[in-house]
Amino acid sequence: MSSDTDISLSSYDEDQGSKLIRKAREAPFVSIGMAGFAAIVAYGLYRLKSRGHTKMSVHLIHMRVAAQGFVEGAMTLGTGYSLYQEFWGKPKP
Repeated sequence: MSSDTDISLSSYDEDQGSKLIRKAREAPFVSIGMAGFAAIVAYGLYRLKSRGHTKMSVHLIHMRVAAQGFVEGAMTLGTGYSLYQEFWGKPKP
């Protein structure tokens, strides 16, 4: 007699680091988008000191638009890459 409690729950046993690494291997453009977002925000915070006569709100809006644009671009490239692998990257039988 087998019971349903013998099912392995290995996906629930992994810690956050290994889960992040596994997800990055499955979808590399997600990690590229996250890294780009962090880099743009860090650069925007660095430039915050020397923004000149630009208002704070305008500077923050420009930083937000740049970060969102990078993430959207990474998502679009990732979707295109997935479509390519799905439809054109498969070897013909």
